[in-house]
Amino acid sequence: MNRALVIILFAVALDAVGIGLIFPILPDLMRELAHLQDVDLLYGVFVAVYALMQFIFAPVLGVLSDRFGRRMVLMISLAGAAIDYVVMALTPYLWVVFVTRMIAGLTSANLSVAVAYITDISDESQRAQRFGYLHAMFGIGFIIGPALGGLLGEWWLRAPFLAAAVLNFANFALALFVLPETRHTTHEGFSWSELNPVKPLQWALGIRPLIPYLVIFGLLNLIGTVYGTTWALYGGEQFAWTPWMIGLSLTFFGLLHAGAQALLPGWASKRFGDLNAALIGFAGECVALVILAFLTDGFWVFVVMPLFAIGGMGVPALQSLATRTVGADFQGRLQGVLTSLASLSAIFGPLLFTSVYAASKGWWPGMLWMSAALLYAFVIGLMTLRQDRNGPRQSAPIAGDTP
Repeated sequence: MNRALVIILFAVALDAVGIGLIFPILPDLMRELAHLQDVDLLYGVFVAVYALMQFIFAPVLGVLSDRFGRRMVLMISLAGAAIDYVVMALTPYLWVVFVTRMIAGLTSANLSVAVAYITDISDESQRAQRFGYLHAMFGIGFIIGPALGGLLGEWWLRAPFLAAAVLNFANFALALFVLPETRHTTHEGFSWSELNPVKPLQWALGIRPLIPYLVIFGLLNLIGTVYGTTWALYGGEQFAWTPWMIGLSLTFFGLLHAGAQALLPGWASKRFGDLNAALIGFAGECVALVILAFLTDGFWVFVVMPLFAIGGMGVPALQSLATRTVGADFQGRLQGVLTSLASLSAIFGPLLFTSVYAASKGWWPGMLWMSAALLYAFVIGLMTLRQDRNGPRQSAPIAGDTP
């Protein structure tokens, strides 16, 4: 791997560790600042606000990275995140935490810039594998982050925020001193109207070969929220798992998923093609969800987990397919749109799956996983039935702009 790829992957891992650090202590922080014991609704709003800001600003950061370069946008977002975490570590006010969490949602949209960076330095045959590396590094960071955050939180509730700030400053230094720029563009013809977060979505919907990928990507991210939203709840209620067992299962799940994303996408795409690699991954995870719906013994969840891991190669292959529908000058914009769709799913997915579980657990708790499997089956059907599987490359400007 070239130096630029190693650096951006390391930066993504550090970013994920920083995000994951604060998860174990957020509920306790909410209780401390709100002076309440029951903070479920407050915590839900807190999470939704973060995702909402990602939805709005991911396309904006993508457009800015196309216009002014990936490196500069990364540095600005990382510096903003570092300052945000310092404020969260020191403030005694709940409203300040909400404001800074909104800022964190804005700056965390830099993952779209990292994906665009990898697109810049990779040819089409390498993208699926390298996107797999990116998701694997993000997954590894997310495994390390919560464990480290829980440990630091035992020492001081605010310590994980300071640790996250240090990691973001380290990432900033990495981008400033080591990371090379991949986009050498002029600022001529730039219009502030391009930063309207709706315009990138309008642009994306104007590219016909891209539309099916947008729908599929949105549905996949919607399905993906079922794990983070209900895994601990379901395991505790249906399998009588202790917190330690829930943590062990999530760690095992994360390790398998990260390993699959690092090793499988490139091999599968070269052997079967991006489309078939994505279909194989989605089918594997769909089968795993169906099996999970009927399990009554938590031991068998660990046996099924490799099937979930196979699903890890689906999204990198899908991203590789999507990059072929737009030109090099619009990759940041595309990745911003995809990140925005993921954030939109993160707003509505938890509401959907917690509602399904609450309504069905009295007669069949497994309906939670079956509903996710049915959505997966719909995704597979969409990909299988597409008439135009290899649409022409397009680099059309946003509607209303001149080429």
